[in-house]
Amino acid sequence: MAASTFSTPAPLLPGPRFQAPDLMTDLFGESSQAAVALARKWRPRRFADLTGQEHVVQALSNALTQGRLHHAYLFTGTRGVGKTTLARILAKCLNCETGVTPEPCGECSACRQIDAGRFVDLLELDAASNTGVDNMREVLDNAQYAPTVGRYKVYIIDEVHMLSKPAFNSMLKTLEEPPEHVKFILATTDPQKIPVTVLSRCLQFNLKPMTPLQVTQRLAHVLGEEGIAVEAAALSLLARAANGSMRDALSLTDQAIAHGSGKLESAAVEAMLGTVGQEYLFDILDALSRQDADALLIQPRLLAERGLSLSAALQDLGSLLTRIALAQAAAGALAEEQDAARVQEFAQKLDAETVQLYYQIALNGRRDLPFAPDELSGFSMTLLRMLAFSPAMDTARQPVSVARPTALAIPRAQLAQAAAEPPQALLAAEPSPPPVRTAPASPAQTETAQTGTAQAVPAQPGQDWPAIVADLRLGGMARMLADQCELKSFDGSVMLLGLAEMHRHLLDKVYQEKLEAALRNKFGTGLKVSIEVGASGGQSPVAVRARAKAEKQAEAVAAIETDPFIRDLVEQFDARVDPASIQPSGESQ
Repeated sequence: MAASTFSTPAPLLPGPRFQAPDLMTDLFGESSQAAVALARKWRPRRFADLTGQEHVVQALSNALTQGRLHHAYLFTGTRGVGKTTLARILAKCLNCETGVTPEPCGECSACRQIDAGRFVDLLELDAASNTGVDNMREVLDNAQYAPTVGRYKVYIIDEVHMLSKPAFNSMLKTLEEPPEHVKFILATTDPQKIPVTVLSRCLQFNLKPMTPLQVTQRLAHVLGEEGIAVEAAALSLLARAANGSMRDALSLTDQAIAHGSGKLESAAVEAMLGTVGQEYLFDILDALSRQDADALLIQPRLLAERGLSLSAALQDLGSLLTRIALAQAAAGALAEEQDAARVQEFAQKLDAETVQLYYQIALNGRRDLPFAPDELSGFSMTLLRMLAFSPAMDTARQPVSVARPTALAIPRAQLAQAAAEPPQALLAAEPSPPPVRTAPASPAQTETAQTGTAQAVPAQPGQDWPAIVADLRLGGMARMLADQCELKSFDGSVMLLGLAEMHRHLLDKVYQEKLEAALRNKFGTGLKVSIEVGASGGQSPVAVRARAKAEKQAEAVAAIETDPFIRDLVEQFDARVDPASIQPSGESQ
């Protein structure tokens, strides 16, 4: 039998080893690594990298340092603030090969595997996909076994509020008395839906939303490390659009980089987000402060032409008015923002009452926008409402009207004559208003007026105080204070005003300072104004106007009742005259 021979395979010749072609090489013609989203690439891997959650980091670090570990933690907060990230960092702190520490090394096998998502003793469960009691029982059955390679078995249950009630009940006993080697870390955006029996078994930490300044600083750091050119205004837009979520901010930044071909410019970011630029909002407030209706109504058309949401424009306008109000209350509150100078400018240009009025109108306009004929008309009417109710417009508007007597107040002979004559004859029959008599000014006042340093001081201030108030450019509560005051004495340098006891609540420091500033602007900067509270003499502008209105009403009633035609109607038809229905000529209801 012939021996069979076996041939050994020839040894492999040395040479370049075969490598699978990279997908990026096929697509772009050059070898490069696959791009990773910024939100994943820059996920914090240690406590020091977390932004805006110092209160949670300090508590956890102290507990890890002192060895005071709890068996269950609950992290709550809005999306994208770091709940899952914090849970993974805590898992590294518990299983780092250097020991339980608030500063894991990041180099050992456990740290690297946790960062890569391959650590066998770290189980992440999405409660939104595993809501049933069977899923929870499977997890809890494995909890009794010792860890495979780590120090602790860590169970991270995300969106835990999505679990069903039976699933919560099945985990209560294990959650209260788990094995020594098990740690539970729960995360949720809606802690109100978690049963109190579960909440009582956990240490709860509430993660705060990021402030726009914190988001801006973090984005500036990330983009600086990435080597991407960016405008500061673009970062502010992204920070406001993120609405407190760092993950949203990084995702929007990824989108903006792609939209801007590798760089971030404010104009491109505005176009991508569809947001209203701050310049449009400042132009609206500038037109309102100047009472320029033409310039004001241009803005809705410009926003509509760019296809921007007018509802979002009202929202941004309300946010801008909020910042202006904050700047008025505390000048340094917005010092670190990009447009702090413009905000401070309008904080000085608009008074506090006007800002509050505009803010309320913006809120109501946004609420009523769905009921408007269309979005453009609703936005335009909101701006016109701001213009119409502006205190500056109330004081500046002085319409000139001709009082026309009602037909019943004119004798029948004049009515017959007016039917055959032009309308001017009817106007000629109206009584002319009595001339205004003014007292001559004193020599000292005449000399002051000639020098031009201050206006002439009235010789009879008690009679002229309503005219003085009407001439002052005051609005809101300051105007109401002036209307309720009486002029007690005025010698040219010192003005004493009286205020009735029932109106003491108007004597606020802010309103008093505005009244004093307006009087000094009229009579000179050296004027001293004091207001005393006491009995009323009935000479305030409100009282004077009320008496004048009552006199006109009485004259109108008397003219109607004494008219022969009206008397004939009363006698023949047993009628009566209703005084409440009589209105003086030249006034509207």
